[in-house]
Amino acid sequence: MALTTTPYANAQQARIEALQAEVNELQKTLGEGENAEQIVGRHIKLLHRYNEAKDATQILIGKLAAYRQVTIRQVHNDFGLTEDD
Repeated sequence: MALTTTPYANAQQARIEALQAEVNELQKTLGEGENAEQIVGRHIKLLHRYNEAKDATQILIGKLAAYRQVTIRQVHNDFGLTEDD
């Protein structure tokens, strides 16, 4: 007796193959054998360093604004910074 496949089973198999192809592509991008947890941990450390530097910069901008007796927005404008900076 031959096994017949259902449309649902075919769709599931196609989904599995698509996901495996996506995994393979991501492994190529990240590097074969790279540990995802180490990559995420490294990115988190870098984000913390970035946030600390940005916070320090904002404190200095605030102090400069107070010294000049202008708004922080004015100091941002003077240095060409946008609201996203």
